[in-house]
Amino acid sequence: MIITMLIVYGIFSLISFAAYAEDKRRAINESWRISERALLLVSLLGGAPGALIAMRVFHHKTRKWYFWATGIVGILIQLAIIGYAIYAENFA
Repeated sequence: MIITMLIVYGIFSLISFAAYAEDKRRAINESWRISERALLLVSLLGGAPGALIAMRVFHHKTRKWYFWATGIVGILIQLAIIGYAIYAENFA
C-alpha cells in the first residue's frame, strides 16, 4: 500500500511540475493561463513536491506567499498520510 501511495504522489508531483511549466510557458507567450485554483489544487492533492520544485526551476509564482504556503502544507499533509499508513501497516 505504501509503495502505491508513493507512486501516486510521484505521479501527482510530475503532473504538478508539468502544470507549472505549462503555465510559465503560457505566461511568456501571453496566452490563456492555467488558473491559480487549479495549480493550488494539484499541489494539495499530492503534487506539492513537484509544485515547489517547479516554482524554483521556472521562477514561477515565487512572489505569491500562498503558493509557498500551500506547497509546504501540502507536503506536511502528504507526510502525515504516509506516516499514518506506515504506522497502520506495521503496528495496527
